Amino acid sequence: MQTKRIVFVGVGGQGNLLASRLLGEACLAAGIPTTVSEIHGMAQRGGIVESALVMGATSPIVSKGEADILIGFEPSETLRALNKCNKNTVVITNTHPLPPFTVTVGQGVYPDIDQALDLIRDKVSSLITLDGDELAAKAGNPLSLNMVMLGALIGSRIIPLDEDVVRETISHTTKQAFLESNLKAFDLGVAAARTG
Repeated sequence: MQTKRIVFVGVGGQGNLLASRLLGEACLAAGIPTTVSEIHGMAQRGGIVESALVMGATSPIVSKGEADILIGFEPSETLRALNKCNKNTVVITNTHPLPPFTVTVGQGVYPDIDQALDLIRDKVSSLITLDGDELAAKAGNPLSLNMVMLGALIGSRIIPLDEDVVRETISHTTKQAFLESNLKAFDLGVAAARTG
């Protein structure tokens, strides 16, 4: 299998680490050798969180310019992680901003989202955008952004993993109280990537 290097970026509380872990479990269930690593940074709610998943290789390290896919849970964090990308990278990003504390108290300025997306688009092969927070709310659970973004990755068809395998993994690992909304959020993410 061709190696695929996937980087997930976001902020604490968005479920980035769970999404990468579920993807890793789904890959293993499908017989795809996979390694997952986590770089927590400031993983408390609001701090930067990064994780990586490498399909078809044993090293979980994704160096600068090596990401085949970048999944951004927050647009400014997607922009910040652009150094992991190259001209062949596919970027999937949530467009809903989650401004840091410094911006909310007036000590910083949040980047213009349209300009940030243009900058990203100019540096990579393809950019898929969606309002993941809106889709998570539509699924009935605002905390299911991670399932939306995982669905968008699978829906983009850029990795060789069937959505049924991922749905089954979600079903086996999600608490019953959140299962229905997580599966709905996943499906909304799949649909958004295929229509957007």
